[in-house]
Amino acid sequence: MNLTAGKKLILIFLLTLVASFISLPKEIPVNIHQGPINIERTFHRPDLNFSIGKLNFSKQFDLVLGLDLAGGSHLVFEVDTEGLSKEKKETAITSLRNVIERRVNLFGVSEPNVQSSSFEDKDRIIVELPGVKDTEEAVGIIGKTAQLVFAELSDEEGGGLIPTELTGAFLKDASVVFDRNVGKPAVSIEFTQEGSELFAEITGRNVGKPLAIVLDNMPVSAPMVQEQIVGGSAQITGEFTQEQARDLAIQLNAGALPLNIELIEQRTVGATLGGESVERSIKAGLVGLLMVLIFMVLAYGKLGFYADLALVVFGVLTLALYKLIPIVLTLPGIAGFLLSVGMAVDSNILIFERFKEEKKRRDYANALEISFGRAWDSIRDANIATLVTAFILANPLDLSFLHTSGPVRGFAITLALGIGISLFTGIVVTRNLLRVFVREGREEKGKEGKK
Repeated sequence: MNLTAGKKLILIFLLTLVASFISLPKEIPVNIHQGPINIERTFHRPDLNFSIGKLNFSKQFDLVLGLDLAGGSHLVFEVDTEGLSKEKKETAITSLRNVIERRVNLFGVSEPNVQSSSFEDKDRIIVELPGVKDTEEAVGIIGKTAQLVFAELSDEEGGGLIPTELTGAFLKDASVVFDRNVGKPAVSIEFTQEGSELFAEITGRNVGKPLAIVLDNMPVSAPMVQEQIVGGSAQITGEFTQEQARDLAIQLNAGALPLNIELIEQRTVGATLGGESVERSIKAGLVGLLMVLIFMVLAYGKLGFYADLALVVFGVLTLALYKLIPIVLTLPGIAGFLLSVGMAVDSNILIFERFKEEKKRRDYANALEISFGRAWDSIRDANIATLVTAFILANPLDLSFLHTSGPVRGFAITLALGIGISLFTGIVVTRNLLRVFVREGREEKGKEGKK
């Protein structure tokens, strides 16, 4: 379906309108005291809540701030890995990190950052909890050793879970395998000698019933017992993807390899530092944005004005996406956004410079279209180079030889997101603005001149 430039512009306007609603702060104070007019009121932006049948959708559109901006707690735990082989230690640390991350998520901490660190034969887990000032309860939840238990389904009405004596202490290992019958991923579990006897006894009295696997009082799986299992080995099968099977194995190993952890450092980051950083960053961003807007108008006149409108759309869409995804906004993340503001008009500069040359050879409308087409190669190559750099900095594959710092990743993500949106606003938004308001205006003047 081919849309005219005018219709595309209407769609862009509607998109910007929706993004503006999302970008608004939750509370908007209005204080106007001018002569007889006295308005002192706080407007609240409504959250998005609706239901379609049994599906409930709720979104608050809050901006998620990182530890350096919102304040919070920085915790360092030392892990006791004495007596474990190198391979077992790596598995145990991964399991422990995943369990801690799940626990703080259940605790209600917004976007925690959990990392493992090894230095001078000391293994540590670093936990950052944005927005959490009183960390006593959080430390208590994080500090518990993972509790894995197998539970039977109660025969009473309501079907509650009854914990058995079989716990993670009797589990020797859990690993991902492939079911020989159907070729799908499964989880193989192996028990100690004492665990094998308990497992045989429990499966014997639960044939045809589910046997729940509970980690930290949360059921992670409930496989159906097909027959009594002796020998201490079994498989948990189901409609698993390979990733789901791996995650279940990690969760089981977290209970099978309980590691003692000790809190060795607890640091509270004050909100004052975050507040000052945000205030100064906003001022710097506004000054930089204003300078870019003025430069575009001075350098390119009416063309620059429409490029500035596209830049405003860029800012609104970017902020809306930060809230929708959501992006955890840190100080380096704000730096990535500010850098992308300057790059957002880069494509327009290339197009407008090309346009100066093209309008000497052909009429205004054709010169405008050809300028967008011929500048695209340069715009594409420049932005691909930046996106590749952002991909390396973000390190989404967790490659060990690349940087894994949270702030660096925050910078890379906001930069990459800014580049993507700037391509849309620089090419699509600016192009349709010029098609409607500049080219059509020129055509009208041309018709009047012929008359």
